[in-house]
Amino acid sequence: MPVSTHYPRKRFGQHFLRDQSVIARILQAIRPAAGQHLVEIGPGLGAITRPLLQMVGRLEVVELDRDVIPPLQRLCQGVGDLRIHNADVLAFAFSPLRQDERRLRIVGNLPYNISTPLLFHLLEQAAHIDDMHFMLQKEVVERLAASPRTPAYGRLSVMVQYRCQVEPLFTIGPQAFAPPPRVESAFVRLLPHRQPPVHVADETRFAELVRQAFSQRRKTLRNTLRPLLGPQDMEAIGIDPGTRPETLSLADFAALSNRVE
Repeated sequence: MPVSTHYPRKRFGQHFLRDQSVIARILQAIRPAAGQHLVEIGPGLGAITRPLLQMVGRLEVVELDRDVIPPLQRLCQGVGDLRIHNADVLAFAFSPLRQDERRLRIVGNLPYNISTPLLFHLLEQAAHIDDMHFMLQKEVVERLAASPRTPAYGRLSVMVQYRCQVEPLFTIGPQAFAPPPRVESAFVRLLPHRQPPVHVADETRFAELVRQAFSQRRKTLRNTLRPLLGPQDMEAIGIDPGTRPETLSLADFAALSNRVE
């Protein structure tokens, strides 16, 4: 099979997966099957695109770099129905891809420079997604799965865990990519909840309260939440206004949000 001479572009955050043993582990974790509706983000040179297409028969991909599209098409020619969306994934609407009762399965090697805003973008469309499997910076995966009172716990932890069950699967060393990134990567599975694990009366208000709480991590809730809640409101639901946001559970944030009038 011919090797593409496309050179990775720093502005797109491109690090192309090349380690066949890692690719095999990824495919085993995803377990793609014929008839499922898979969408790959950032297929690049097609390291997992071709085997995914072989397994499911029809695959949609979202790719910003126009230069990788022709070699991707050649690589997948005759393998199955490859549908390419040349678009900025941060502005791409995934929900219209769902045309029937099948929810989307989304996979990808996410560019590290946009991973957090992209995760928030996908959370907004979680009702149409069955699962997500991503390669991310290891530090980001640690934040996704973090528990209260740990250094990695923060806004991303709370917002993702409200929407999804987080399952870190395995780490991936820099040498699995070309060019090698300067950090370790990890593969993670996100399973959107059919019902949120806590009751939130107003999701927009909940998101704003969590953002406000973590806007100044070193400050106490009394100070960070002052525009939204007074100390007496926090005490009324059993939360010490002198504590810091990283000590609160998902249920605590939900209770605070539901207290806002």
